[in-house]
Amino acid sequence: MLIKSSDRIRVRKLIYGTGIDIIEVERIGRLIGRKEKYLRRVFTEVEIAYCNSFKCKAMNFAGRFAAKEAFSKALGTGFSNGIKLNEIEIINDKLGKPEIRLYGGTKAFFEDKRLDKIFVSITHIKNYASACVVIEKIK
Repeated sequence: MLIKSSDRIRVRKLIYGTGIDIIEVERIGRLIGRKEKYLRRVFTEVEIAYCNSFKCKAMNFAGRFAAKEAFSKALGTGFSNGIKLNEIEIINDKLGKPEIRLYGGTKAFFEDKRLDKIFVSITHIKNYASACVVIEKIK
């Protein structure tokens, strides 16, 4: 069946916000090396297991931390209005592409604002990790 363009339902999406962050890998390495409580406050169990599976754990933790910071900047709130680091989970799809899952008050805030999609990119080298996040909103 052919659908005429006049019969299509158009959903308009707008960019709600963008965020970028960069962090020194060494800084995260110091924190995760001495404070188990820090890990649980910032990362989910899934993230901790994933990052601990690598030889260079600090680099992977730093990339995920940068993604969480970039997400909070894209929201425009920082870590206020009930936005919590451990309610933002960075996972990878089967091809390795990073994705963001939300939980708790962070998810509720995201849904209340009628936000739709999150795009995330993470990169890291020896000394630095960086991430960029774009959030779309349904108009």
